[in-house]
Amino acid sequence: MAYRKPKVDKVYYSIGEVAELFEVNASLIRFWEKEFDILKPRKNKKGNRMFTQKDIHNLNIIYNLVKERGYTLNGAKEMLKSEKIDETVKKIEVINSLERVKRFLLELKKEL
Repeated sequence: MAYRKPKVDKVYYSIGEVAELFEVNASLIRFWEKEFDILKPRKNKKGNRMFTQKDIHNLNIIYNLVKERGYTLNGAKEMLKSEKIDETVKKIEVINSLERVKRFLLELKKEL
């Protein structure tokens, strides 16, 4: 999984920071913003996108559906509209937890 939790919790993240978290180009984030109604980053006076934790959570769901599970954009949109989204979010949370455990165990193995 490419998503990495931010090292520092902030109120707003720039598009560059968000792109780095997901290891994708900022252009893909902008494209997904146009395609998915659940992405609504704020814009500052200069017009720069400022993403909240909720935006990052929604991006994580989209990333999981499109990049990891292979959904088409239309398929991902339908999944987000369906009642199955809660089940998908739970699966994503389990996968994230397992990834954290895996990283911890690999670090522990290095130290031994």
